[in-house]
Amino acid sequence: MEKKVRLKWHKPKRSYDIVIIGGGGHGLATAYFLATRHGITNVAVLERKYIGGGNSGRNTTIIRSNYGVPEAIEFYQRSVELYQGLEAETDRWLMHKPKGLLWLSHGEMADRAQFARCALNREYGADSVFLRPSEIKKLVPEIDLSGGGRYPVTGGTYHRAGATARHDRVNWALAEGANSRGVHIHQRTEVTGLRIEGGRVTGVETDQGPISCGAVLCAAGGHVSNLTSMAGFLVPIRTHPLQAYVTNHYEKTFHPIVASTALLCYVSQTARGEMLMGAEIDRQPSYSYRANQKLIQSCSHRVLTILPFMRNLRILRHWTGVCDMSPDYSPILGKTPVENFFITTGWGTWGFKAIPAGGEALAELIATGEQPRLIRAFTLDRFRQDRTKADRGSAGTH
Repeated sequence: MEKKVRLKWHKPKRSYDIVIIGGGGHGLATAYFLATRHGITNVAVLERKYIGGGNSGRNTTIIRSNYGVPEAIEFYQRSVELYQGLEAETDRWLMHKPKGLLWLSHGEMADRAQFARCALNREYGADSVFLRPSEIKKLVPEIDLSGGGRYPVTGGTYHRAGATARHDRVNWALAEGANSRGVHIHQRTEVTGLRIEGGRVTGVETDQGPISCGAVLCAAGGHVSNLTSMAGFLVPIRTHPLQAYVTNHYEKTFHPIVASTALLCYVSQTARGEMLMGAEIDRQPSYSYRANQKLIQSCSHRVLTILPFMRNLRILRHWTGVCDMSPDYSPILGKTPVENFFITTGWGTWGFKAIPAGGEALAELIATGEQPRLIRAFTLDRFRQDRTKADRGSAGTH
């Protein structure tokens, strides 16, 4: 049985060893692993709203590792493995549920691309197989293989390790785990500036007063550009809104997560039986959290071509988050031009999947000064060196 633990409130100190900006999954995971793996607990997590109030509380909870470049496959596979053991480690029920992820293809060229992805996935440790239409129909009886006569399903990749977990439970498990070991978590505390001396970060300015520190991690999600501009450098990030919505309950027989690479939509069933779905990012960059009817109309039309049974369901809730998109659709982690100022950004539409692996790697980097192997390919300076990790094909939504 879970232990009932509440966050301990602390008045902000004037000095910490490490300050983490952002109380979402990545910031909290880094704090948690700093405490549990490295014994570093003189840490402050500063969140301008409330824990999980940003992208971590507005995502669609999908976990997977079926990416398209070797470095990404290995990184996300580590996250899949950490998620599998996170309930036992934190003593919290995260509602982690293996489901399998089915990516549909609609044509010969798409089939070839999916087949090649499966081979690459298996080579680097991710469990993916290619399925023919008859096998897909057995897995998802509700599917219309004709695609409404317009998008016939010709095959698909089945990523057996695909899973989901409850986003707020993940956030709070990490927060409680870090806090119980001495990490201070300050909600409703906004960072308004950075203190930099001689090219090195020495502290932060907040609406609660200044805080000195030896290192700063920016884990501010889609608002990362505002923080890096305070540090005096730019990051190649554009922030786009991303919307999703759920329907009323449906019989709990829809087991896998289903996505279409051509239709750019995805569907899964929540623990309560609701059907959750979404599509691509809004094309216009902005920090807006406003939802709109156009997305519902467009996404629902696409979903119904492959899952016509959903026409009888009703939409209950609709929400929006903001995504930090990098030019190559891969994350940016690690050091920056400012000494001891670290970033974790560029997560786009797949940040929730990476929370444990990202936090573990950043904690190791901050604690030891050595860049972990799993994130060496995702440093900020790869853009200057022209060594990008282009992986747009791995985004279920663009």
